[in-house]
Amino acid sequence: MKKFFLFVVICMFSICLQTAYSYSTPPVETELDIIPITDSIYMLKTNGSGNIGVCVGDDGVFMIDDKFATSADAIKTALSKISDKPLTYILNTHWHNDHTGGNEVFGKEAVIIAHDNVRTRLSTRQELKVLNRVYEPKPEHALPVITFDSAMTFYFNGEQIKIAHFAPSHTDGDSVVFFTKSNVVHTGDLFFNGWYPFIDLNAYGNVQGMIASVNKLIDTLPPDVKIIPGHGPLAGIDDLKSFRDMLVATSTIVKRAMDEGKSLEEIKAAGLPEEIDSVWGQAFLNADKWIELLYGSYTQE
Repeated sequence: MKKFFLFVVICMFSICLQTAYSYSTPPVETELDIIPITDSIYMLKTNGSGNIGVCVGDDGVFMIDDKFATSADAIKTALSKISDKPLTYILNTHWHNDHTGGNEVFGKEAVIIAHDNVRTRLSTRQELKVLNRVYEPKPEHALPVITFDSAMTFYFNGEQIKIAHFAPSHTDGDSVVFFTKSNVVHTGDLFFNGWYPFIDLNAYGNVQGMIASVNKLIDTLPPDVKIIPGHGPLAGIDDLKSFRDMLVATSTIVKRAMDEGKSLEEIKAAGLPEEIDSVWGQAFLNADKWIELLYGSYTQE
């Protein structure tokens, strides 16, 4: 009986490990909020996966990120409500599945664009250790077919669309999209509006780079800019500044404690100030996970 019980325990443990290191189960989204920003630019969002930016006009539809594959029907429905033109281009702001999962559906009909490192990561096996997730390579049709190194510009729907690489930040392949005529920017996951952000340490992201990138954006953007964040509600420059201030404050707390010789567990036990955590810690990551990412940023080689 004891041997049987031990066998069951081992099998359950094995199943748990396989489940932890597999695809997470994406939510099936049935409806997306359509938020008009200008006559030609929209934001599509839910409370879950990454925010989508959409530019529509006579040339067709340009879409920034495409959520999970399970969101494809909801995305198609939303696009049909704002344009009768075909989806022409997709820009992936980085490689994470909640921003690129739809490539497997939409890559059959549209041209996918991304930074060089995004194609590299989507075409190879990736592991997110802190989230206990593994992602297998995407099929060829779901990979970016146009890639760039530092920046690119193209003209579409009467817009000058500038795309710039900001790294290392959230990952090593982050892109920010600037619609220069409409004064709208999609930051990808360089900006989580109202959330502690996730930083992909396995993809060479770190908080130092994220702070530098956000500061660069703040110095570049005009005061009346409209910002589509990677996650959270539509934002303005003051929201981006608040995010920067949180990054600086929390990373300073963790780095000072590390310099004092405190362990990760001691820093987590001390926590973060209530006035910060009550605002930023109520979404994807709690204070413990955010502290772990900050600690990892300062200890990674």
